[in-house]
Amino acid sequence: MTIVETPATTARTHWSGSADHQEIDRWDAEAERVAAVLGEDALARDRANAQPFAEVELLKGSGLTTLLDPAEWGGGGAHWESALRAVRILSRTDGSIAQLLGYHYINSANIALVAPHGERERWYRESIAGRWIWGDSVNPVDPNLTLTVDGDGYRLNGFKRYSTGSGVGEALLVNAVVEGGAEHGRFAFLVLPFGHPGVELVDDWDNLGQRLSASNTVTYRDVRVEARHLLGFGTDEPVQSLITPGIQLVFGNLYLGIAQGALAQARALTNARPNAWFLSTADTYREDPFVQRLYGELVSRVAAVEALADRVNRRFDEVIGSPGGVDAEARAALEIEVARLKVVSSDTAVDVTTRVFEATGTSSTATRVGLDLHWRNVRTHSLHDPVDYKKLEVGANFLTGAVQPISLYT
Repeated sequence: MTIVETPATTARTHWSGSADHQEIDRWDAEAERVAAVLGEDALARDRANAQPFAEVELLKGSGLTTLLDPAEWGGGGAHWESALRAVRILSRTDGSIAQLLGYHYINSANIALVAPHGERERWYRESIAGRWIWGDSVNPVDPNLTLTVDGDGYRLNGFKRYSTGSGVGEALLVNAVVEGGAEHGRFAFLVLPFGHPGVELVDDWDNLGQRLSASNTVTYRDVRVEARHLLGFGTDEPVQSLITPGIQLVFGNLYLGIAQGALAQARALTNARPNAWFLSTADTYREDPFVQRLYGELVSRVAAVEALADRVNRRFDEVIGSPGGVDAEARAALEIEVARLKVVSSDTAVDVTTRVFEATGTSSTATRVGLDLHWRNVRTHSLHDPVDYKKLEVGANFLTGAVQPISLYT
């Protein structure tokens, strides 16, 4: 099973330029509409802890799932800035579905980053026409899958935890290293359809937060992999490795949106509180100087994170769509920018979603209020990979110019 690589003279991706105000306004409005619908029963759905099939249909109907796909084949033809803003907006009311959408963007982007040039149209047309949601099964800290040559195809065995979107997606992206044959040792990107023989979805996601992200364990038992399931192979192209800063940038926008959602809900709760603390000289909690000071600090910090996210989102478009291609230096610089956002967005969101309770009071801890949903979501996902190592990465680069080796985390 051999794939002809993309000619060096052919542009690797279809993205170019940056989003204009009209594009941003269009997709912001659509994301806000979807976020409003999700916000109507986000807490109830979180508690039900069911696979989000209805939520996925809402995403598909909105056009958000094909936002990044080429317009010539039926996609939205938009930019990463618009997609990342959509993730941010959705996460204000439903972090789980925002995560699912963000991972879908990254997973499906492998068509442009990995598939040979001649194969991209087929993949995009099938994905767009089929309204595919792309899940993944690539967790690098789990035991490696075994992908062995079997005639003109392969056999896949093993398992992966934390496979986001696997429970509801039409396409499941799987990574494995080939054992045997002409492609021995190569890093393969496989795309398996929902319900593929031998692929077992284990509905075992029972964590504190992100309960509707469909992040199941997936088990592979003697799974037959045909030529049509092979998206491509990993290479040393810097542009292909943009998938890692891309997913980390999704995280930054996810955390920012969750913090914004927590502030919005806390503001409404604070404004509705009667009276004030008995030692206060204010008439209401909203007029209490300590409460105002708290919000002043939290709102300012979130605004700073938002400014950084906006800048890095646009920078990502500039790099991935660079007319001259992406070199190692540009890739490394982008990774550091994204790492900075990861540090401040993670720390800020965890702090904001915790401290808003100081302004909203004991009544806001009632189960029916659901203010805890923001904290549960960001506390769960922010543990994806240790933020301390991002801080070390940024600090080492600042002091010595050191750059971390390329991986699925850096």
